Amino acid sequence: MIRVAGIDCGTNSIRLLVADCDPATGELIELDRRMTIVRLGQGVDRTGRLAPEALERTFAACREYAVVIKELGAERVRFVATSASRDAENREEFVQGVKDILGVEPEVISGDQEAEFSFTGATKELVAHDHLERPFLVVDIGGGSTEFVVGEDHVRAARSVDVGCVRMTERHLVVDGVVTDPPSPAQIAAMRADIEAALDLAAESVPLAEARTLVGLAGSVTTVAGIVLGLPEYLSSEIHHARISYEQVREVGERMLTATHAERAAIPVMHPGRVDVIGAGVLVLLAIMERIGATEVIVSEHDILDGIAWSIA
Repeated sequence: MIRVAGIDCGTNSIRLLVADCDPATGELIELDRRMTIVRLGQGVDRTGRLAPEALERTFAACREYAVVIKELGAERVRFVATSASRDAENREEFVQGVKDILGVEPEVISGDQEAEFSFTGATKELVAHDHLERPFLVVDIGGGSTEFVVGEDHVRAARSVDVGCVRMTERHLVVDGVVTDPPSPAQIAAMRADIEAALDLAAESVPLAEARTLVGLAGSVTTVAGIVLGLPEYLSSEIHHARISYEQVREVGERMLTATHAERAAIPVMHPGRVDVIGAGVLVLLAIMERIGATEVIVSEHDILDGIAWSIA
């Protein structure tokens, strides 16, 4: 067993996984898994820069994670940074800050690398299920981008496109610095058109139509699952590998896009940092399901973080 720590820093959240991995058997024993909403991508789509307050929120989370990593004695650490830090002019400020706190340099990976990690993390357990049709389509709906990966036991094709729950919210639902609550039909239509254009782009290099099993990752998808299951709180064990139908996703989407901020915030499984962006996240998932004709999505709690851990081991 090798004790490793993987950190995934995205546009909306930063997450840590400390685990014992056995490369010989494929066993991963989770010791600590946590997530902090930091909104690193706040305003990046508009300004091209990481905001000072967004950097400070991210560095505060890094300081907390450094303590956990030290206490658990992880032998190897890998910090992977995704969409927001790829796009920002002042990304060196981010890189140096992380290095000072954690002692490792964040790897600002490409969308294709991001997709590779997501696929490995999401499907490592599923490949043993003979009843699941292949190929898998793994979709990781993040804050700034969505990754599409098609493959059987290994990645066949991957593409990252710039539609995520934060980016779509900021681009279409924010007026005079305030999120429209709830959005107008015209705003929803514009957002949907943007998502459809991104799906066209993804389909140029990923055979979406060939997918037989859809696997959904990240907070927008897991939150939808928690709402459908009516959970009293966020319960990872109930959400992991839940099968959510197209009709259930559509119903949640309609609810989220017509509810007020207060109504969304009152949902037990809703993380406070996801209240304003969940509508856009569900709309991305719904558009994907309609594009490929998926009748259900298998929700995975194992994602890019698990893929990062395996890459270290």
